[in-house]
Parts: sequence; structure tokens; C-alpha cells
Amino acid sequence: MSELTVEEARRTAAEGWIWGFALLENYRTMYPQAVDSDDSRYVGGFGCFRHYSQPFTAANTDVVTPNNDTPYSWAWLDLRTEPYVISVPAVDRYYVLPLHDLDTSYIGYIGARTTGAQAGDYLVAGPGWDGVVPEGIAGVLRADTFLVGILGRTYLAGPEDVPALRAIQEQYVLRTLSEFTDTAAPHPADEPVWPLWREEDLATVEFFTLLDFLLQFFPVLATERELRDRLAALGVTGSGEFEPAALTPEIRAAAEQGIADARAHLEKAKKDAVDSTHWFGTRAEHGNDYLTRAVGVDKGLYGLPTAEAWYAGWAQDDQGNRPPNASTHDHVIHFAPGALPPARYFWSATIYRLPERLLVANEIDRYSIGDRTPGLVHDDDGGLTLHVSKHRPADPKQEANWLPAPDGPFTIAIRVYGPGTSVLDGSWTLPALSVDA
Repeated sequence: MSELTVEEARRTAAEGWIWGFALLENYRTMYPQAVDSDDSRYVGGFGCFRHYSQPFTAANTDVVTPNNDTPYSWAWLDLRTEPYVISVPAVDRYYVLPLHDLDTSYIGYIGARTTGAQAGDYLVAGPGWDGVVPEGIAGVLRADTFLVGILGRTYLAGPEDVPALRAIQEQYVLRTLSEFTDTAAPHPADEPVWPLWREEDLATVEFFTLLDFLLQFFPVLATERELRDRLAALGVTGSGEFEPAALTPEIRAAAEQGIADARAHLEKAKKDAVDSTHWFGTRAEHGNDYLTRAVGVDKGLYGLPTAEAWYAGWAQDDQGNRPPNASTHDHVIHFAPGALPPARYFWSATIYRLPERLLVANEIDRYSIGDRTPGLVHDDDGGLTLHVSKHRPADPKQEANWLPAPDGPFTIAIRVYGPGTSVLDGSWTLPALSVDA
């Protein structure tokens, strides 16, 4: 630590914070779901699924910007002793089981787009595993970290479709490799002393205490060795023993300034982020662009890559109000004839209250609107006008087109599942969120 200059410590802390932000935000979700058995969000520990079969409501707070199109199947894997096998049934609808490393980089996808509608068994292996792949395994997904998360999505047509959805979800099965092959299990890994999640640690040098703990599960990658070496010089070695008190006052102050630099850098990058085109993906797709990854984590943790789904939204209205506010204005979104979002599967627009980015309780229990919303009324010319307001539209015929807004600031996210080429190449663009005169 004494080898670092003040300037080097500040730069390393800033770059390390941007790089490590994804790990801490991932841990924020993993801790209540896989570690804290007293938390209502607990999924049952590592190695099991917890399925949500009902549409999400304002009462669901497991993850920010939740979607109301594809109920979730959550799971976490600890790959320190052996791989897991994920078994899926034949599925007659859109679904995806995306697997992400500790830093939220995707290691692969099982689902309609990538592996098809047929049943199959898929092996998930941790760093350095070189065992024998059993016969009949349809594919192998290799993780770079020993802790892996799964946030599965399965299409829900509506409340009446819940029993069919649940029947599919119950056939998503997780087994250790030894269970799958009916062989003796290896000796279990030691149980870590899991640190409590504390929101305030994101803004202090304690950020690096938690990051140091998490790095025990993240072997150094060749592409990140230089940054990991500089973090080690700051004391963040991956031993789980980082102690801020061991830093000299000058180095600690420099690290704190570096964190402030990083947070300001992320805030600026978020303002310039228009859509999700580069936010989510594999490690190869992100490369060393850790800032873009951090933007995606902040704006929509566990979002899908653009090949699977495209995300955008309205952070301001056409009058420059940022964020838009339903307590002062009603709004409309007008899609011109032939200009609805081009989707292979489906599209939706979901509204969230700010700053929490959670669903909004409302009198008709509608949280999103899209091509599957019953009774949508198209304009005379074939276009579509959506009404975004805290009150019902004056014209009762337009109630089917109403997206209830909170009495205050909000944002709207649009999701296009199986986006068309015109979405990906930018030739199709979102219409404005317009103040309704």
C-alpha cells in the first residue's frame, strides 16, 4: 500500500469502483435471496429455484424496474465444489434462463432464442473445472466466477395463463453433477461469513471491504490482471481481509476522492444513455467497457442483451421536464401508423415511480401496456395513442389505452422481445412522451 502515490490511489479507487459496482449491486440481490433465510425474498439458498407465477404488482420489490411480461424464476449457484445441471422441459412459448457471473456478465442463455423449444440438460461449470461431461448433456456453460445467478423469464399471456406457466416453471430443475449422475458428492466447501449488505458502503472506502470479500469467488482474469494488481496494491487482494484502517490518512482520503470521482462519472454516463443496446451482454461483448456495464446495472440490473430484448424509455417529456411528473402534466405517447415497435415475440411499456423505480399501485392494477393489452383502441389512421396520467382519460373509450401514473415523478421503460432489425440498426425510433394539451 505504501508503494501507491496519492494520485495512483485516487485513480485506482475510481476505476476499481466502476469495475466493482456490478459485483456489489449483484450481492445486494444475492444476499437476501440466497443467504438471509429470514428475508421474505429468500429463494431457499443456493442450488434451487424460486418461481414467481403471478404477474408482478407494486408489492414486489425484489429488483428495480421489474417487468410484468415474463414472471421470474430466481436461482443462485455455488460452483466451488462441483458443477450444476439445469434441466428444462419442452416449452411452447418464449422463455429464457440467462446465467450471469458475479459481475453480472452473462455466461450463456438457455431458452427459445438460443437452444430452442426442445427439452434438454445443460451443465454449468465453475472456474478451472476439467471433469468429464456426462453423455446426453446438450450444452456446457462455463463461468468465470464460483457464484452464478439465474434470473429466468417465462412468457405469461395473462392471469388465466398462470396454471400453464406454473406447470412449465416447475419443470426447470437444478441438480448438482453428483446428483445428476447418482455418484458420491464431493466434500462441501466451507461456509463463508457473509457480510451484511449496507447501502451506505457504496459511497465509502468500506466499498472495497465488501469487494475484497467477493473477489474470493472471482479468480483473476488475464484481461483484468493489470487492474486487479493495482487494486491489490491498495490492499484489495481478494483475501477477504481488507481493512480501511490500515490505509494511511492520505491514501484513504485519495481513495474516498476516487470513489466520488467514479460516482460522478457514472451519473454523467447515465444521463447520456439512450437505450440498452450495449448495456448487457457477455464478458467478450463488454470487453473492458466497465462504465457501460455499470450504467446497465444501475438502470436495469440483470437486463437481457439486445439479441434477446431491447430496452429504452422516456426519462423526460417533449417539454424538457426531466423526469416527467404526473402531478403537473398528463402525457401521451403516439405511435404513427405502421410504426409500432417491431417485435418477434411481443412488446410492452411499463411505468415506474421515481426514485425507487418500482411499479405503481393504481385503481385498475395496470402496470404496463403493450401489444397484448386487451381492447386497445387504435386511431382512425391505424396509429396508436397511449394516455399516461394519474387520472382516467376523459373519454371512456380511451381507458383501454390508459397507463396509470403516480402522483409525482416517473419513468417509462419499453421492452421489445425479439427486436426487429430496424430496432437494432436505429432506423426505428421511439416517439416522444408528449405533454397532453
